[in-house]
Amino acid sequence: MNTITAPGSSGLAGERFLTVQEVSRLWGLSTVSVRRLFISEPGVLVFGRREDQFQVRKRVYRTLRIPESVFARVRSRIANGGG
Repeated sequence: MNTITAPGSSGLAGERFLTVQEVSRLWGLSTVSVRRLFISEPGVLVFGRREDQFQVRKRVYRTLRIPESVFARVRSRIANGGG
């Protein structure tokens, strides 16, 4: 499991970050489903290029890192029927 220390950042310093694959294994979902669930979630770190509207056919590669607090928030929302 990954621990990232972000110097100077308030809420994320020392917080454990999960990968898409880790969440996928924990929940028994595909990595595609996990990416869709977390890609727009506030607090998730997204590394990679932004989509360029003129390069429609070129695949965009992005890496997600999901803080434990965000993971817990989404898990709680799903458990309470908030989808």
